[in-house]
Amino acid sequence: QVQLVESGGGLVQPGGSLRLSCTASGSISVLNAMAWYRQVPGKQRELVANLFVGLSPHYADFVKGRFTISRDGTKNTVYLQMNSLEPEDTAVYYCNFDFCSDFGCFDDYWGQGTQVTVSS
Repeated sequence: QVQLVESGGGLVQPGGSLRLSCTASGSISVLNAMAWYRQVPGKQRELVANLFVGLSPHYADFVKGRFTISRDGTKNTVYLQMNSLEPEDTAVYYCNFDFCSDFGCFDDYWGQGTQVTVSS
């Protein structure tokens, strides 16, 4: 089966940068879209950025100009480069894949989440 493994979270000072990675292990035959979401306690999970294969990326207004989503199709990996981080960006970040594999098609497949904390 496919698993999404995230890495790159941690503690960073305001104004700093982090790069999150999410790699799908297992066999994916068709990759349709990837996305990053984030969630803070007591709030709903919110979309940060998404990338449909072959289309331009989409960003939430609160990260435009600061975050960049990209992918390495050869590795089934999606990245989130986060610059100019603010304390308000503190959250658990989750990757999400829409894909097909030998086990079927999945349009809402989640990683385990990685904590990002922005604090001085």
